[in-house]
Amino acid sequence: MSMTDCSHALTLAALALSFAAAAALPAQSQMRSGAAIETGASGLPVPRFASLKAQPVNLRKGPGLQYPTAWVLKRAGMPLEITREFEAWRQVRDAEGTTGWVHRSLLSGRRTAVVQPWDVKAGAARPIFDVRARASAASQIVVRFEAGALVGVARCDGTWCRVFHEAYSGYLQQKNLWGVYPREIVR
Repeated sequence: MSMTDCSHALTLAALALSFAAAAALPAQSQMRSGAAIETGASGLPVPRFASLKAQPVNLRKGPGLQYPTAWVLKRAGMPLEITREFEAWRQVRDAEGTTGWVHRSLLSGRRTAVVQPWDVKAGAARPIFDVRARASAASQIVVRFEAGALVGVARCDGTWCRVFHEAYSGYLQQKNLWGVYPREIVR
């Protein structure tokens, strides 16, 4: 192997390591770091959030039907973060960090979120979060959701999100939701 070939091999190895390290970072730090937002095959920003259209959905190990099923997603409306695109396939990550590939036809642009899923612990009581009538901590409480609740997202101003579930709607602090980025504006 020539010196040039070794140099190219080392450069490729370094690139592979940097991509692996970036994939391991939390999505929030990749999304809105001030750098230009990349677009995928769809022309839409990557990463971004979408939701699961149907249930059950096979989460595959690669971008195609020839790849084995790694997981089965069983919660329609679940928010998923699209982290990569390949033709009609989207690599997604759920709130627990599970990743895999789904066909774009199984995803919806409808915004949903999970209330503080990082506080859901097996065998432990789930924390309760106040949903307010207005985007203010001093506003009247209209309903309470527990950690792990799936809610629809109508809009976010970067600090508060208007959320809904069945007949209930109100404002929840954006920092308590997985399915929207910190300081993201949703209209």
